[in-house]
Amino acid sequence: MTQVPASAAGGSGAPGAKPVRGGKLGAAAVDQASLWNVANLLTMVRLLLVPGFVMLLLADGGYDPAWRSFAWAAFAIAMITDLFDGHLARTYNLVTDFGKIADPIADKAIMGAALICLSSLGDLPWWVTGVILGREFGITLLRFWVIRYGVIPASRGGKMKTLAQGTAVGMYVLALTGPLATLRFWVMAVAVVLTVVTGLDYVKQAVVLRRLGRAAEAVPEAVEDPGAVGAVPGTAGVAPDGVQGVPGAGVESEGGTTPAGRAAK
Repeated sequence: MTQVPASAAGGSGAPGAKPVRGGKLGAAAVDQASLWNVANLLTMVRLLLVPGFVMLLLADGGYDPAWRSFAWAAFAIAMITDLFDGHLARTYNLVTDFGKIADPIADKAIMGAALICLSSLGDLPWWVTGVILGREFGITLLRFWVIRYGVIPASRGGKMKTLAQGTAVGMYVLALTGPLATLRFWVMAVAVVLTVVTGLDYVKQAVVLRRLGRAAEAVPEAVEDPGAVGAVPGTAGVAPDGVQGVPGAGVESEGGTTPAGRAAK
């Protein structure tokens, strides 16, 4: 039976075997190449569009229809790349640590820049900018608050909120007049309502997730510690899966002793 030498296969091989020359450099090259995938490139494009978008929107005092049309085009490209980069990363397994950090930063950067510029030009009330940006940064902090217990998934309402915000801000970037100017007001009103409602829903999800996570941590500790309040007598040292209908216990243990309960920890 013919075997390929461990050194040729890139493995560690027998003790004392010499590693393949350039093996570490080859691994580093693979890691570096994984960073420069199409999803990350789209994220980088979106980051680079932010300063260009601001300059176009504020060019010639910020009220020139032609410059604002160019600014709208840059904003639209940024929104389109936002739709594709995450989908490509998940579909083709292109998720990287850089993408996890840069993608939300790029999203908030382009939206924040647009809102602040529009408010500074007097086109959009500052309280609208404050509500939207406050919600976005607040939810980001909320995700970090509960990250040890799990991840809050993006809801359908959150996706509708993003679409409404992008559409409304894009309409405000354009120099619209007449009925279209009135229409953009109502689109922005819908975006603000969705921003507040979905924000409250995320807060509710975070509180529930944290409560369940803390409960899942507390149940195994109570089972292992016979002196803990609510612990079942005589079950010290017994694995959580084995605690079922202990005679004299009165009430069976529920919830955190199941595999699902441990997974939530």
